[in-house]
Amino acid sequence: MTEKETIDRLQNRLGHAFADSRLLAEALTHRSFGQPNNERLEFLGDSVLNCAVSLLLFGRFPDLREGDLSRLRASLVCQEPLARVASELDLGACLRLGEGELRSGGFRRPSILADAVEAIIAAVTLDAGFEAARALVGRLFEPLLASIDPTAPGKDPKTALQEWLQGRKVALPTYTMVRVLGEAHAQEFEVACEVPKFGLRAVGRGTSRRAAEQQSAELALAQLRQT
Repeated sequence: MTEKETIDRLQNRLGHAFADSRLLAEALTHRSFGQPNNERLEFLGDSVLNCAVSLLLFGRFPDLREGDLSRLRASLVCQEPLARVASELDLGACLRLGEGELRSGGFRRPSILADAVEAIIAAVTLDAGFEAARALVGRLFEPLLASIDPTAPGKDPKTALQEWLQGRKVALPTYTMVRVLGEAHAQEFEVACEVPKFGLRAVGRGTSRRAAEQQSAELALAQLRQT
């Protein structure tokens, strides 16, 4: 697939065709590649994302108090869900990275993917205005919003999984390191969460073992809730 075809496919998935293609190119450029890169766009995109998600939550959960809304927002705009959105977009295939980042698997690194999502949101804002960016955030985050449990906004995935299993008198899950990826200064961890009673095994990834455990617990709980 040519670079143009890859970018066209990304724009189709975003649901936004850029009038100024330079904005999208900048949003996809990591600092390791050179200048201009997406760091300034990431700064702007973070603010736009917070505002857009706040509006979505405010409209979706009219009975929630300010504190609960804040916790829900924090759970949506952090690295892991942003990296998941990036994976759905196949954003790693579109990133412009320096040789070192390419060799170390930067196109898979959650922090780089999450930053690129924020940069794209900023690029859409500059290209077509806040309403276009707000609509983009709505499209990208709808699956995450649909899976939110507003009755337990403060529980991390490992705690939520533990309570779900304890409520059914099932033994607690085990967490096992699967592998460590990347070089020492930029490692990613893969951890498997296993619930033998249900024959379930979910593998999470993160920039720390704890983050990988949390993601694997989140994936496991999502599977259990569907059974």
